[in-house]
Amino acid sequence: MQNKNIPSFTSIFEQEVYEGLTTYPKHLSSKYFYDEVGDKLFQDIMAMPEYYLTDSEFNILEKHKEDIVQLFSNDGPFSLFELGAGDGKKTKILLRHLVDQNIVFDYRPIDISQNALDNLEVSIKKEIPEVEINTIQGTYFDTLRDINKINGKRKVILFLGSNIGNLLHEKAVEFLQELRDSINEQDYVFIGFDMKKNPQTILDAYNDKAGITEAFNKNLLARINREMGADFDLDKFLHWEVYDPETGTAKSYLVSKEDQHVFIENLQLKVSFKSWETIHTEISQKYDDEVVEWLASKAGLKVVSSFTDNKVSYKNYIFKK
Repeated sequence: MQNKNIPSFTSIFEQEVYEGLTTYPKHLSSKYFYDEVGDKLFQDIMAMPEYYLTDSEFNILEKHKEDIVQLFSNDGPFSLFELGAGDGKKTKILLRHLVDQNIVFDYRPIDISQNALDNLEVSIKKEIPEVEINTIQGTYFDTLRDINKINGKRKVILFLGSNIGNLLHEKAVEFLQELRDSINEQDYVFIGFDMKKNPQTILDAYNDKAGITEAFNKNLLARINREMGADFDLDKFLHWEVYDPETGTAKSYLVSKEDQHVFIENLQLKVSFKSWETIHTEISQKYDDEVVEWLASKAGLKVVSSFTDNKVSYKNYIFKK
């Protein structure tokens, strides 16, 4: 049982932690993985040999950069928005090619982590100083509502890393509808989708032997400890990954190894866990062409083109309104 006195919240983070840990089954949002510690851990994850997604998308962007950039720039100057920009390593492939081709554009990376944006801005100014960069801090949904109001330029919106996979299909359709409503007929949306493949390959990507993904998942509890005065004992929770090849859904959990109580000081909340009770922290959806076409049609978008890597394990699709 949790205590029922609902506290006043000083942030959306506090509110969502309270709501997630006082409902059944318990859940926490994966968007809160990303603080300074989480940002660094995710960079380590992307460098893991098991985490094929990064290399696959690098391969696509290097292999097809000329065709991608030509399509983006056919109708003149544009603003290049990127949702969940992170460290921008993959995007720099396109940025460099845009600069090399003397194409007129500006870059507007969006991320929930101000730390990630600050680091990205420093690296862009150092590595590709010709790029005009304007960072935007916020969540996808908050910033999408404002994108259409920012300027009168044509827009290209990037959403790389198969981050759309963090949304179940119903929410993904809502997200794509928001994207559709934030663009005009001449704008493009460029989204990465991780495709269905050998289930073991997928499980290994989210449950590496070095334990980096486990540390990333548990950092969510560590962040609650740091920012809300909680007393989670990370050793009392198990990182667990499952994958359903029928639905293409991978799910991450934190599993309580024993009966225990956790107190969150800022919320004045005592949370009780039974042995083997779960906290659902993330989904990572996998796709095939039929599902992507279905999502697009439900959202009022059409597929213009797609690009795949050498192993045909990952695809980037270009959509229009």
